Amino acid sequence: MNSTIEAGAVAGVAGGKYLSFQLSREEYGIEILAVREIIGMVDVTALPRTPEFVLGVINLRGRIIPVIDLRRKFGMEPKEFTNETCIVVVDVGKDVESAFRVGCIVDSVSEVLTISADDFEPSPRCANAAGDYIAGLAKLKDRVLILLDIDKVISDIDPATLGVGGAQ
Repeated sequence: MNSTIEAGAVAGVAGGKYLSFQLSREEYGIEILAVREIIGMVDVTALPRTPEFVLGVINLRGRIIPVIDLRRKFGMEPKEFTNETCIVVVDVGKDVESAFRVGCIVDSVSEVLTISADDFEPSPRCANAAGDYIAGLAKLKDRVLILLDIDKVISDIDPATLGVGGAQ
């Protein structure tokens, strides 16, 4: 029992609600509190001199939002967008001054899951390269959900270089 509590503490996650989504053949999750909305795929305006995983920006009801392709960010093979491809708009940044919104392109959105602290495991040591992005793993009945620390996934994007201000 104590090891379960330790595992949750090591992973830096606690029980709660997570949005699950697909990338390639894997299922990922992010804390629902970080999710602002989910929209269908829209035209993205490309920006010069941005990392290859930054597809550009969109105008979402008068706000300019940078959009990243999580497949490219994680070094996966790019895939053509389908009717199921979505942009998950998330708030990142711990404090008001550094907070901003980012759209993350995913293959498809699955569901919102309630995950208990007992179902968490820390990320395996062999996941060094991606380990910073992984907050932990959730053991579900018939599958494993990779839980992302969305702040760390987005941490190497400087909103100032994209002409994007704070979360407002």
